[in-house]
Amino acid sequence: MTGGEDGFIVVGAGIGGLATALSLHEIGAPVDVFESLPALQPLGVGINLLPHAVRELDALGVLEPLRRRSIEPTSLVYCSRHGQEIWREQRGTAAGYAWPQLSVHRGTLQDVLLHAFLERVGPGHLHLAHRLVRLDDDEAQASAVFRTEADDSVVVSGLGIVAADGIHSAARAQHYPSEGRPRWNGSLLWRGVAEVEPLLDGRTMIWAGHRDQKFVAYPIADLPNGRQQLNFIAELRRPDSALGRTEDWNRVGVLSDFLPQFEDWAFDWLDVPAIIRSAPTTYLFPMVDRDPVTRWTFGRSTLLGDAAHPMYPIGSNGASQAVLDARVLAGCLRADKDVVAAFERYERARVPATGAIVQANRGLGPEVPMQVVHDRAPEGFDDIDTVITRAEIEEVTEAYRRTAGFALSSLQADPRSLIDQWSTPAPIAEDRARAFSGDS
Repeated sequence: MTGGEDGFIVVGAGIGGLATALSLHEIGAPVDVFESLPALQPLGVGINLLPHAVRELDALGVLEPLRRRSIEPTSLVYCSRHGQEIWREQRGTAAGYAWPQLSVHRGTLQDVLLHAFLERVGPGHLHLAHRLVRLDDDEAQASAVFRTEADDSVVVSGLGIVAADGIHSAARAQHYPSEGRPRWNGSLLWRGVAEVEPLLDGRTMIWAGHRDQKFVAYPIADLPNGRQQLNFIAELRRPDSALGRTEDWNRVGVLSDFLPQFEDWAFDWLDVPAIIRSAPTTYLFPMVDRDPVTRWTFGRSTLLGDAAHPMYPIGSNGASQAVLDARVLAGCLRADKDVVAAFERYERARVPATGAIVQANRGLGPEVPMQVVHDRAPEGFDDIDTVITRAEIEEVTEAYRRTAGFALSSLQADPRSLIDQWSTPAPIAEDRARAFSGDS
């Protein structure tokens, strides 16, 4: 037997799993992390962390090392597929938040969290090459059965288990065996990182296009030579393509599959085909999520992150919501030593909050104005105010911020970390009200 029966087991050493382990350590709970891979590698490309998640990373004491290895975007520009500006808004501290928004390589964030875990919790509490097979539970403890690299079966027991094992979660599949593969919406994403001269002011995120064809770009690192690493996503809607049948973050893309559709996206301020060609590699991934479920907690085990609520990469929410999960969970456990009750309180808070984001992202989330402009002026426009009003755009963007929980007024009203906010027991009705208000 590995691990400790008086502590917690976290399955998965990704962003959600490591944030959970660090948060449990923060409240004094012993924790061990079990990861299926034999070695942790900096997989993926760029991600964005929204101010409410950065607040939590600041409380965890990892903000400064993240800041040194990331970019703090100060604005977001919406554009048409003709390169015409639709809308510009400030982001992060430039928008009045106490915490920045961070654009960073996913591997960098994982590395910062891993370093903190090894330093604080200790390398002896990280167990690689342990693939989850099954979860078991009784009134006194929870157990996880793992298969090791040597094909041995290992049983680990603890007070509770947090399954942060991703979109293909074995824990989720155990409780929802008929769910099947993730749900694909017909769009394909080609992701890459290119070295470029700074675009605009070097601190601007760019969203261009519409539902069927879109290009997203933002810098994730400044380079010593004055250039930047630019993360990009080229998206095409192809519901009949066989390319959407595999969900693998490491699947290498082929330029001829998507670059021809972007050849005429060369504007005086943004040369999309040149950016795509300059990336050493692109990675192909279908736009997938899963239908929200109403239950994550089963006795002494619960789901977290992509295992609980995989969502489309719209609105910069995937990694941020996993961090929020971890912090609410730790707050609930600090408030209630009854593990089952704490897990259930965490579930009441996070299920409705994340389910609302999944549904909002299916409806294009904050990108709705781009589609509206394309529908109303597909060949371009002379004056954007004759196509869509500022009030229309503001209504959509602010509604999404409320849904995702990072409305400025909400963070200003209570700047405490989520662990502190959820460390006080509260009636179920109050928890539900907080969850649906987006404050969680």
